[in-house]
Amino acid sequence: MKNNPALIEITPEKHGVVVHMAYATNQNMLGKAVYQNDNCLLHSDAADALSLATSLAELAGYKIKILDAYRSQDDHKRLWNFLPNPNYVADIATGSNHSRGVALDVTLVDQNDCELDMGTDFDVMEETSGHFHPAHPPHVQINRLVLLGIMKAAGFVHISTEWWHYELPDAKSYPFIK
Repeated sequence: MKNNPALIEITPEKHGVVVHMAYATNQNMLGKAVYQNDNCLLHSDAADALSLATSLAELAGYKIKILDAYRSQDDHKRLWNFLPNPNYVADIATGSNHSRGVALDVTLVDQNDCELDMGTDFDVMEETSGHFHPAHPPHVQINRLVLLGIMKAAGFVHISTEWWHYELPDAKSYPFIK
């Protein structure tokens, strides 16, 4: 994928983010690595929006931690086969915006690179992972709202079921990247 001109590799050194590609590890809902490498790749348009998000997070004393970005269609199919629930994993019939390079999964970390409490871990596929779920205490609601504000101000949109997922608003207009 590094040779695909539509994709840019996102690195801590160049982009001021923390990168932990969860699906390249066993720290995900499958409990095993799905990706063969841990390259963090985004379409150039999403990378530009991420740069703005990174600057905004820095103003608030935080950094963006990327948990997932570009995902091949084959890798997405593995996720769908594990959890065929379109509330949490895009149906393979329509495809994932991650496979277009314009979606990413993120959280915020503090100055010590410790993740803010978001109430659930990344890729916990249940109702409590949704934005604004009332079961969470105020500090979790605030953390989720700060992340939401940063990402929306940078031009991303969210989905209601996953506090960590953001994508460009016109994501479906981008082609799938092989």
